[in-house]
Amino acid sequence: MSTTVPSVLFVCVHNAGRSQMAAAFLTHLTQGRIQVRSAGSAPADAVNPVVVAAMNEVGIDISAEIPKVLTTKAVQASDVVITMGCGDACPIFPGKRYEDWQLDDPAGQGIDAVRPIRDQIEARVGALIAELLTSETTTATGPA
Repeated sequence: MSTTVPSVLFVCVHNAGRSQMAAAFLTHLTQGRIQVRSAGSAPADAVNPVVVAAMNEVGIDISAEIPKVLTTKAVQASDVVITMGCGDACPIFPGKRYEDWQLDDPAGQGIDAVRPIRDQIEARVGALIAELLTSETTTATGPA
């Protein structure tokens, strides 16, 4: 029996804030049990430094991350695509699970405004992990 690792793509406009935080939380919390990607429809030159600082506060260093451009290939390779304010820029393919997380944009915000966004993302990522890893276990072992 082969076990496939679920894959998630987080997409926001600049891939410099929300999608970077979500990808970092998912990577940190699942330790390879879920494949993680992030991208932006119009990527920035660098990750937002306030976002980097907010993630450092919870022990996750994303200072080496670089915003990446959204590609059709990344969407096709992902089981779940989560968008955060990029609207129709994300291509739609049958058989993929799509979610749109309505979150404030941390761009131009101070650390006090970014912390609640970070915390909302962490909570949503936790719920996503519970769903994906529960369904993976059920699929791999059959119904209980």
